[in-house]
Amino acid sequence: MANKPRTALVTGAGSGIGAECALWLLARGHNVVAVDRRSGRMASRAGELHAVVELDVSDAAAVNAIDGIDEVDIVVQCAAIGGPSAPLTELSMDDWDRILAVNVTGVVNVMRSALPGMVRRGWGRVVNVASIAGKEGDPGLSAYSASKGAVIALTKAVAKELATTGVLVNCVAPTVTDTPMIAGAPQQVLDRLVAKIPMGRICRPAEVAALVGWLCSEDCSFSTGACYDITGGRATH
Repeated sequence: MANKPRTALVTGAGSGIGAECALWLLARGHNVVAVDRRSGRMASRAGELHAVVELDVSDAAAVNAIDGIDEVDIVVQCAAIGGPSAPLTELSMDDWDRILAVNVTGVVNVMRSALPGMVRRGWGRVVNVASIAGKEGDPGLSAYSASKGAVIALTKAVAKELATTGVLVNCVAPTVTDTPMIAGAPQQVLDRLVAKIPMGRICRPAEVAALVGWLCSEDCSFSTGACYDITGGRATH
């Protein structure tokens, strides 16, 4: 099915999953607004993009001030931080607050700004990138796990609120993925995470983008409030 070109906003678009999602949508003719604290990979594609916006999604006023935020049809939320790997009792409250501000409040800020326009027009797609950590919890990553669990529950609640509006809200839960977020992770942590994956490797950002792309499309018409695992067999629930 051919999909009508639409305006899409992708957060965390400077690298990793966000960059791949932005490029996937761009390749299919959508007008893409790339949002990140640093433009990263999107800087070289600025001429092809609808806009490149540098901001912190935890800043509600900055998000709401994005030009054309009320005209966005598709939202893909990839902006997130992992924080330090440490037991909960050794994690500073500053780190806890910052992780939840970006990973949860940032998701809320973007939806609050973009959803009214979608509802008014009677069509919209929102895909929030969560994590398998939000379902199973990863030791040493308690704040990150809690934040991604919140994204899953938030997605389900908002989807039910909007179920009859034409706006579909879903999320995806990847396993550990080859992104800059894991660049500084201790090798023993990565080895432990990969050991849980039956396919024996980490996820590739482009694999997540392909799943997200379908959820953003007109072909996805009867799925909302769902969390799609992409874990190489790790998740069996």
